[in-house]
Amino acid sequence: MEFNSVFYLGLAMVAGLLFNRLTKLVHLPNVTGYLVAGLLIGPYVLRLISEDTVGSLSVISTVALGFIAFTIGNSFKLSNLKKLGASILLITFFEAFTALAFVIVILKLFRFPTALALTLGAIGCATAPAATLLVVRQYKAKGPVTNILLPVVALDDALGLISYSVCVSIAQSLEGAAELSLLQMIWNPIRQIGSSLAVGAVLGLVLALCMRFFHSRINRMMCVICAVFLGVSLADALGLSSLLLCMMESAVLSNLFDDSDTVYEACDRWTPPLFMLFFVISGAELKLSVLPTVGLLGVLYIVFRAAGKYTGAAIGSGLTHQAKNVVRYLGVTLIPQAGVAIGMSQLVVKDLPVYADRIRAVVLSATIVYELIGPLLTKVVLTKAGEITETNKRKKSKA
Repeated sequence: MEFNSVFYLGLAMVAGLLFNRLTKLVHLPNVTGYLVAGLLIGPYVLRLISEDTVGSLSVISTVALGFIAFTIGNSFKLSNLKKLGASILLITFFEAFTALAFVIVILKLFRFPTALALTLGAIGCATAPAATLLVVRQYKAKGPVTNILLPVVALDDALGLISYSVCVSIAQSLEGAAELSLLQMIWNPIRQIGSSLAVGAVLGLVLALCMRFFHSRINRMMCVICAVFLGVSLADALGLSSLLLCMMESAVLSNLFDDSDTVYEACDRWTPPLFMLFFVISGAELKLSVLPTVGLLGVLYIVFRAAGKYTGAAIGSGLTHQAKNVVRYLGVTLIPQAGVAIGMSQLVVKDLPVYADRIRAVVLSATIVYELIGPLLTKVVLTKAGEITETNKRKKSKA
């Protein structure tokens, strides 16, 4: 008997709900349970869902990433940014490029090819906003670390795209795949990021105008859904970043529409099932078989990318005179890595095919490690920082 994709979506939700309950018994974040659920029912463990079926469900991941980016974009209210000032940019710069530098330097010390080190260093900049956001939302975390974490994670992907474009251009030149050109190194990433932000700004402006004609929460929620669907579709068709585009949509809406908080509250009521499916599907895509193949390269990447994130965040937070808890804990919350990094590793197949298999194996292995321990570490440090309280935990345990 053959089933269509809807059946497997239902199966994914059942598995997600079951492991949601199991993780509560051992006090783990929901996202960890979703990933484990997907891993077990996926094509590489119990094989309840085939590899082809997982691929056919990719539209769920695409849409979910769009809504995740849209939610994070609300952090870019000018009133909030004025309070934080240039400190956000400085912290993001240090946490992203320290991770890049750590990975490149350590791989070169162990005599790995320069092109390989550059590409993995650039991919190491990226952080997974989805896992971090879900932990923050699950436990209703509030405080200085959370306030800085969300905009830093949002900006992080922009720097990741820039780093990847520049580093791959250099790597291609070193491997003789392309001539090093100023256009490739500077103009291409600027064009992609600028175009993504411009299209997102236009859609955000249209969305803000729509809010003046539709007043019920249901209609406004449908406007948001329409805007995100159009955003991710245009990004795919034009070769733009759906994350940056949807974040810009949200940033424009939150700054032009005074009652935007009610819109985000309405979205928060229906996106949890979508986010759960995203993580279950992401878990199903994780190939445990790649772990033995990465060897020393994978271990160095996993350890020193995390060390770079922590060190860079601590330096940036210290230079901008943030609270002690921000300096101490922010870097730990930036360890998760998934969708954006996997997307970059898939681009390597076309951009730098000679190292594609090794890079994809390393990134997939790192994703398994980071996504399974990253959300738990985020919960632990936000609890230590006093931003996840026992009251919030009890409220969520009743859900």
